[in-house]
Amino acid sequence: MDVLQPIIKPYPWGSRDALARLQGRDVPAAGPEAELWMGAHPAGPSGLTRDGRRTTLQDLVAADPERELGAPCARRFGGRLPFLLKILAADRPLSIQVHPDRQQARSGFAAQTATPGRRVYADDWPKPELLHAVTAFEVLAGFRSRAEAVEVYDGLGVPALAPVVAALRTGDGADALREALRTVLNWPSGDRRSLVSAVVAASARLGASPGPYAAAYATVAGMARHHPGDLGLVASLLLRHQVLEPGATLYMPPGGLHAYVRGVGVELLANSDNVLRAGLTGKEVDVPELLRITDPGARVAAVAPRALGGPGRTWVYDCPVEEFALHRTALGAAPRPVVPTAGPRIVLCLDGTARLGTPDGEEVLLRSGASCFLSAADEGVTAQGDGTLFVASPGRPCSTGPVGPSAPRPHQ
Repeated sequence: MDVLQPIIKPYPWGSRDALARLQGRDVPAAGPEAELWMGAHPAGPSGLTRDGRRTTLQDLVAADPERELGAPCARRFGGRLPFLLKILAADRPLSIQVHPDRQQARSGFAAQTATPGRRVYADDWPKPELLHAVTAFEVLAGFRSRAEAVEVYDGLGVPALAPVVAALRTGDGADALREALRTVLNWPSGDRRSLVSAVVAASARLGASPGPYAAAYATVAGMARHHPGDLGLVASLLLRHQVLEPGATLYMPPGGLHAYVRGVGVELLANSDNVLRAGLTGKEVDVPELLRITDPGARVAAVAPRALGGPGRTWVYDCPVEEFALHRTALGAAPRPVVPTAGPRIVLCLDGTARLGTPDGEEVLLRSGASCFLSAADEGVTAQGDGTLFVASPGRPCSTGPVGPSAPRPHQ
C-alpha cells in the first residue's frame, strides 16, 4: 500500500477553498485549485514513497508493470495504469469540450505526430469519464432533442439566429444538431460580437422570468461574465442543462459534447488528457476536429449505483468501459474487504477516516481527501472507520485483445 501525493492542477476556473477544505488545509488557498489528480498520467503523476525512496506512480508502474498491475492488466493495457481518478472543484465554467474514442485518439495522435507544430491530442488514448457529484453540480451535457433546441433558440427572439434554426428544422436527427453546431462555431468573424451580445441580453432577460428553459438561459448569462463575446455561449444552448444533486452520477461517453459549469465532484476517466474544445476557454479551439469526433447521438446517461452482495455496504457504478470501474463503500467499525479485492486500485477517502490493513499487519490511515495505491500484489486488504471510500480499478473487458498497445514512456 502506497500513500499518494496527488497533483493539484491550478486551472483558472478552480475553487480556492473546496480542495483545501477537503484536505484540511488553510482556506482560502493561495490560488485557484481546479483538479486533484490521483494516477499515473505523464502530465501529472502522483508522488509516493516506496521502501524509503521517493518516486511517482508512473515510474513505479513502468519499472515493473506485472507486479504493480498484475500480468493480465499489464498485457491488456500495454503496461499502463488504465484509469485516472480526480476530484474536480469548479468555481467557473469549464470549456465546452468533447473526448475521442479509442480509434479517433489513435488516428488523431498519429496524424499530429506527422505534422510539426500541431498539438491537439495529448496522447493516443480515449477519454470516457464518470462524474459523481459531491456538491450540487451544474452541467451542460449531451445534445437536446432537435425539437427542443428549436424552442430554445426561437424563444430568444434573436433574428440573427435564423440560420441555426433553419439547420435544426430542415435537417434530420443528429445531422441537424451537428449542422446547427457547425453553423454557430463557423459564424462570420465580423458578426460574432453582435450575435453573442444579442443572445446574452435575451438570455439574461428570459433567465430572470419563469419558463421551461429559464435555468439554461440564466446559465448563459452567468457564463458570459467569465467569457464575454465567446461563441461557446451561443453553442451551449444546444446542450441539455441540469444540476446534479449530491450523490448523482453521470457517464460521459466518447463523442458526448459537454461543459461542467460549477460544483465539486469525483471524476474517474480513462488515463488520458485528450480534450477537443469548442469555446468558453482561452485554450486552443479546433472546430473541424471537434465536429469530426462529436456524436450528437451519444447518450449521456445517469448511472444509478448497484448494491453488491456480501458483507459491508458497497455500491458499483456500472459503465460500458474497459479502462475503469468505480466502487463506493460506507465504512463501519468492523474491518471489511476493500472492493474490488484484486488488481491495481486507487483508494480515496472522501470524508471521515479510513484505516486500511493487510494480513501481514501493515496499516495505512487515510483522512479526508487522502488516497493510496493498492498494487495487484496487495491482497486481502481490509478497511474500517467512519469514512466513505471511492475505489477506482480497471473495468471489465469488453472485447478481445489489448486496448492500450502504446503506453507513454516515463519522464527521463
